[in-house]
Amino acid sequence: MARAQLSITLLFLVLILTGVHSSTFTIINKCSYTVWPGILSGAGTSQLPTTGFGLQPGQSTSLSIPTGWSGRLWGRTFCTQDPTTSKFTCLTGDCGSSTLECSGRGAEPPATLAEFTLNGANGLDFYDVSLVDGYNLPMSVSPQGGTGGNCTATGCAVDLNAACPAELKVSDNGESVACKSACLAFGDPKYCCSGAYATPDTCKPSFYSQLFKSACPRAYSYAYDDGTSTCTCLGADYVITFCPAAGPSTSTVKLPVAANVSGCYRDSSPALIAAAITILASIWLLWLLF
Repeated sequence: MARAQLSITLLFLVLILTGVHSSTFTIINKCSYTVWPGILSGAGTSQLPTTGFGLQPGQSTSLSIPTGWSGRLWGRTFCTQDPTTSKFTCLTGDCGSSTLECSGRGAEPPATLAEFTLNGANGLDFYDVSLVDGYNLPMSVSPQGGTGGNCTATGCAVDLNAACPAELKVSDNGESVACKSACLAFGDPKYCCSGAYATPDTCKPSFYSQLFKSACPRAYSYAYDDGTSTCTCLGADYVITFCPAAGPSTSTVKLPVAANVSGCYRDSSPALIAAAITILASIWLLWLLF
């Protein structure tokens, strides 16, 4: 009996100390307008109970995310529902479901994306904010209570719509509402990292991706921007914020010079070694007790 209790206790400790856990996503809208978040689970991962909803300015909601979940989250803007057909559509980030729920459909670019793989390699969560598919609103991801990895906040708090080059700009009634990626705008393989440019050696930052990178140094700016844009954390919950810097800026914003920041990613082996030592110490103490 004592041995069975010990086994259960050890399993519980291993699950906690190695970061195998469910997470809570708290999604906050700090924009001055309504945002309709959309959620898409990755291949082989079950869809969450909700895949789309609305958040009024200042409103927030929390979701319980299961162990091992992977997927992406984004904000839809300028959404309307047809009073006759009840068809729900959004000017940016629309998922094409015609309803509030995205139901397994992803964002139509351009859209700012928060991407997650929870409890991935070595039990770490991997997360980023990506502008690879373009940009439609500011967004940040902030880990809470993490115990390993680098647990760095990341995202893009700048209003890129105001500073978007004319050839990438998406406008509605004269207002800039989104900023395309160069891949979407031109379809050139060198911008899309496809064809002969489908490797890290052949696909390099472009003039356009460098504009995004200058404004938002921690966000993904093109397909192979892993080194400065992939963050890791162990055992964290996450706060995803739309318009984290008190809302988009005015049309006078200009793209800033790149900040001198280190990348999100770093070797997490010290944290993993510490977790292993803790597990072994716990096993030893429990063995002595029993």
